[in-house]
Amino acid sequence: MDLIADLEYRDLVADCTDLDGLRQRLAAGPITLYCGFDPTADSLHVGHLMGQLMLRRFQLAGHKPLPLAGGATGMIGDPSGKSAERNLLTREELEHNVACIKAQLAKLLDFDGPNAAELVDNATWTVPLNYLDFLREVGKHFSVNVMVAKDSVRARLESESGLSYTEFSYMLLQAHDFYWLRREKGCELQVGGSDQWGNITAGTDLIRRKLRVPCFGLTFPLITKADGTKFGKTESGAVWLDPKRTSPYRFFQFFLNSEDRMVPPYLRRFTLLPRDAIEPLEASHAERPEARVAHRALAREVTRLVHGDAALADAERASEILFGGSLDGVERHVFEDVVGEVPTATLAPGALDGEGLPIVDALVASGLSASKGQARRDLEGGGVYVNNVRIADGNARLDANATLFGRYLLLRKGKKSYAVLVRGD
Repeated sequence: MDLIADLEYRDLVADCTDLDGLRQRLAAGPITLYCGFDPTADSLHVGHLMGQLMLRRFQLAGHKPLPLAGGATGMIGDPSGKSAERNLLTREELEHNVACIKAQLAKLLDFDGPNAAELVDNATWTVPLNYLDFLREVGKHFSVNVMVAKDSVRARLESESGLSYTEFSYMLLQAHDFYWLRREKGCELQVGGSDQWGNITAGTDLIRRKLRVPCFGLTFPLITKADGTKFGKTESGAVWLDPKRTSPYRFFQFFLNSEDRMVPPYLRRFTLLPRDAIEPLEASHAERPEARVAHRALAREVTRLVHGDAALADAERASEILFGGSLDGVERHVFEDVVGEVPTATLAPGALDGEGLPIVDALVASGLSASKGQARRDLEGGGVYVNNVRIADGNARLDANATLFGRYLLLRKGKKSYAVLVRGD
């Protein structure tokens, strides 16, 4: 496989220090490459997926990836693409975040076999350095004039917040990472987002000056939404890779709800599907985007990559609940993922005792009907469902036996109006 041609097809090449040279080097045999992930939180988010997938694409092509957890650089904070300086983490926070991120990095890559991935942490080689040695061995090779001219530095210098010396030093630390990995691990290529271009080329320059051996830098375009805003952000915050922070169901829904015109580029960039599988999906999407065939393929593939087949099955089952699917055999954690997506009201204690709660009262309590009269008309129209089972009897009552898991009632009016009633304690 011509890996560079595949990356170009997927629009995953923004800049390269020597694209023709890299193409020739890849054709000559396996290469070792790395991509860094700073532990600014205890989970990576979907914005980090592109770097992980780049490593995976190279690994599938026979090359050796080195995912790097930035135990050292995370203490400083990368100014690239940031309008203000990050809050510095404590060493304890950083160590916790590194441990969490290492576990996530291990999910997407193969750590067995001849080109097994190897997790590295730049604290390993950075912490033992003393300041004077770093200045002598690294700092003397950099011109401040050149550093200031880098886009990431210049943008911050021109901003209201300015740039601290701490963050200004980040470029030297990342350059030293590449140098160390080239010297100790034979790493010839660094990949990263386009906002990392200045940091990456600082590393290639340092390697050429100190080691006088070839090396390459390759960046991919930063991913944005259709309106140009940052990818991976929702009204409720970032979409995390940790299932405890963003459930597989919500993760699945994030990609399922992608804007129509972004689905084809997301299919190319966020999945490992081959071209002959993507092109029919793109054709189907162009003809009938409302069918959401490509949307679902995108959500399935990315959720499977990040969370696995079992979590994907749960996410799809949860998704079907809000399309009238049967609730028979549904597991509690799957249903509770759905509860967080629809309006929820808590019933008064004892409301379901005895003969139970009249269905008209339940519709009013849920907010699906404005009044009891409206509730009766909704029932007469045949568009009311409890736990996805149609209710036509206006005199029906709901007792504890009607609840799911002894706690929930899922009400629906029409095709898309849902609400959940929670049994009062």
